[in-house]
Amino acid sequence: MGKGRKRLEKQKTSVSMKDTWNILRHLFRYAKPYKVTFLVSFIFLAFISAITAYLPIVIQHYIDNYLATKSATLAITIRVVVFYGVLTLLKAAFTYAKDYLFNTAAEKTVANIRNQLYGKVVDLGMRYFDQTPVGTVVSRVTNDTETIKDFWTVFINLTTGLFNVISISIAMFALRWQMALVFIAFLPIMMILVVVYQRKSVLIYGRMREALSRLNAKLNESISGMGIIQKYHQEKRLAEEFDVTNQTYVQARRAMYSMNALLLMPAINLIESFALVAVLLIFGYQDFVTHTVDVGIIYAFTSYSRSFFQPIGQMMNGLSTLQDGIVAGKRIQELVNEQELAPRSNEKAGSQITEGHIEVKNLNFSYDGEHQVLRDINFEAKPGQTIALVGQTGSGKSSIINVLMRFYDYQKGEILIDGHSLKDIPVEEIRKKMGLVLQDSFLFYGNIADNIRMYNHEYSDADIRAAGEFVYADTFISQLDKGYQAKVIERGDSFSAGERQLISFARTILRSPSILILDEATANIDTETEEKIQNGLVNMRKNRTSLIIAHRLSTIKDADLILVLRNGEIIEQGTHEDLIAEQGTYFDMYQLQTYQK
Repeated sequence: MGKGRKRLEKQKTSVSMKDTWNILRHLFRYAKPYKVTFLVSFIFLAFISAITAYLPIVIQHYIDNYLATKSATLAITIRVVVFYGVLTLLKAAFTYAKDYLFNTAAEKTVANIRNQLYGKVVDLGMRYFDQTPVGTVVSRVTNDTETIKDFWTVFINLTTGLFNVISISIAMFALRWQMALVFIAFLPIMMILVVVYQRKSVLIYGRMREALSRLNAKLNESISGMGIIQKYHQEKRLAEEFDVTNQTYVQARRAMYSMNALLLMPAINLIESFALVAVLLIFGYQDFVTHTVDVGIIYAFTSYSRSFFQPIGQMMNGLSTLQDGIVAGKRIQELVNEQELAPRSNEKAGSQITEGHIEVKNLNFSYDGEHQVLRDINFEAKPGQTIALVGQTGSGKSSIINVLMRFYDYQKGEILIDGHSLKDIPVEEIRKKMGLVLQDSFLFYGNIADNIRMYNHEYSDADIRAAGEFVYADTFISQLDKGYQAKVIERGDSFSAGERQLISFARTILRSPSILILDEATANIDTETEEKIQNGLVNMRKNRTSLIIAHRLSTIKDADLILVLRNGEIIEQGTHEDLIAEQGTYFDMYQLQTYQK
């Protein structure tokens, strides 16, 4: 948790203009496959803006040229009405096409972002997940991508506003350029508002997004540990901690609303009112001096007053969501650029695992680059041999497995398999030829058969049944109503720990690994169930090199070599009989377990 907090603290909540531009370019790259759809929607948008600017001119022309001169006939009125109606229908049709095309392309873009993020997540190394709360990762892939969806909606609104402002400005200058200058004179004030808003919003939205991430992390942690929370009556404490985190988020949201209420639409409406008053004063002065004023022009400019400032107001109103999207884009970019990837094999790696001969020479390893957890580890496992690793918690047993499985990269020393450096063997080959059974078996939602084959349909139902029989999992599976098609709920919680582990054994043995690794595979299984699956473990170990992390020393008495670890070092090694004769640490551990029985 401490490491995760440090990682969170390193994330900046502010985004400079340069960073904003880089983030926008990064987001636009995701939209590149759908650029034609976006382009067509913008073409429709240009037509919409042109029609919006032209409609008041139609009415102005009708008022000044026909109504004011009393020359309007029924035929002329009908023509104006039909023409105005056709333009309005075209505007509606273009608006539908624009919205449909743009939103379709935006949805596909967000789906593309989400897919790439998920691909990045599964490619990250275990060290990243050690340092980052699960809720933070989930927030990046879900909440932040949803915010990007809102960002695209705001982007089209901003573009619509820009097109409208340009087209209306052209129309106003075409009608009367002096009046157009009155509206343009208010633009610098609008720009000042934009700059002030951008500077304030970038900090507020960064804090708000960070607070939401911590809220998700706290919720995820609470749900995952609900059993422990209720067992130790921690509900009140966790509720109070959640409330503190929640209130931090609420305060960030309150700051956002306060800022928006001050700097957005109220300010825009005030400026619009000043501009309209200025125009009316000018027209009133003109009427007072010359006693002539074009009513149609007054109508057009009063219409343009709202049409000119409202898009600007909408653009500024969208800046809040736009800024939120930029902050979300920054967080997405940080995840995409994360370099804490799973270890990679050497560039020309092509060696194969055939015999399962393991040699570990002077192995040194650290998770954080500062604190050594393995020091000068040396041992050899010949093909078909069983090597057992024992020691107290934190002695380095699982770290050896993590390095062998290439979950983490080692810093010094060498690991050879069949004479080849571990780094010269493709990761795919390691995953295929090295079978790993963990202490806690994870099952996916679906059925037993798919959990054994791991959705690889190259394995037939007969293969799956044979694997189940091999590890004696078929004994309980065949008694289920649907057998191997029996439903598995989330995490396999409808099965006992022993049953889940047997399914995990079948999953591993189905792939016929050359090397078998058991990381305290029977630690969570009761003694009676463990005795039932020992025969399965014996079958699994036949003709395979096996590495076993053992909690119960009675299960490894037949191991060819037992390594006793303490503080990342091998302090004793030998067979069970040899170590008992030495009467050292292993002897004490064995005596303690025997006495407890």
